[in-house]
Amino acid sequence: MILVVSHADDDHAGAVLAELDRLAVPAVLFDVASFPQHASVVLRYGDPTGASLRLRDQHGRTIDLGAVSTVWWRRARSIELDPDVPAEEAPFTYNECVEALHGLWTTVDAFWVNEPARDRAAAYKAHQLRVAEDVGLRIPRTAITNDPDEAKAFIAERRPQPTAYKCFSATPEQWRETRLLRPDELALLAHVQVAPVIFQEYVPAQADLRVTIVGEHCFAAAIRSRHDAYPVDFRMDLASAQVEPTTLPAQVEQRLRALLERLGLVYGAVDLRLTPQGEHVFLEVNTAGQWRFVEQRTRQPITAAVARTLAEGTTPVRAGATAVHGS
Repeated sequence: MILVVSHADDDHAGAVLAELDRLAVPAVLFDVASFPQHASVVLRYGDPTGASLRLRDQHGRTIDLGAVSTVWWRRARSIELDPDVPAEEAPFTYNECVEALHGLWTTVDAFWVNEPARDRAAAYKAHQLRVAEDVGLRIPRTAITNDPDEAKAFIAERRPQPTAYKCFSATPEQWRETRLLRPDELALLAHVQVAPVIFQEYVPAQADLRVTIVGEHCFAAAIRSRHDAYPVDFRMDLASAQVEPTTLPAQVEQRLRALLERLGLVYGAVDLRLTPQGEHVFLEVNTAGQWRFVEQRTRQPITAAVARTLAEGTTPVRAGATAVHGS
């Protein structure tokens, strides 16, 4: 049994569930947002027959977590409390739900893609950059700060080269593209005191690369926007971009695998920039990144690879997946 922790509107989860069904591999979807209003947990310890861990989902199905071999931690939504819970009781109630549900996840003896605590730690941009540099990947010069003077100093060091800036979060409700700092925005740097901003050297590109790694599988795609399109962030003109399969240099792929291993990830969608000089520059890794826009245009069998990795339910052997330094 495979447990998919996501939600019904996630088309990636739907595609993988369909592939698992085609392979005759039993799988069930669980939506965290249904808990505690429409779903329940039962954890029993100390019984003569051993521990019992069960979920009852929003459809009334009972899921025996002892029978789950693999958990795909895809895009778990937040717990949603009963709206009738008084406002003054909501923080306590929410914490009780978190303690029970997250405690449950830590006791599930299964193959995780990805294990929640590692997934959460790996998602931190500062952590990614440090580990990427440690394994020998080229990263942009970066300053993460909410100190206006430090931001100004970093930008001044970069002149006359442009500086890019971006936020940490990319939710559908509060999505912001990566931008180049304009001269008229220098006067706004005082506002970074409100919340930290990621400032980076702008890396020109002949192509953006999306590298999807799942288990032993690695799929690389080159994304080339139209000449007059937004050159800073390919997501701004994805509909008209050219997306095609590509091949990574062996050393780059080895370093990316070392990155995922160091981060404790089985799945990761990595964004790189291929410079006009042919250098591969690491930007970030998304622990639950999208791949279907790549698959639809390149015909790379990524959905099938995800399904196979979940069905096999074992940590892949990654030859040479250790830290690599040097050129």
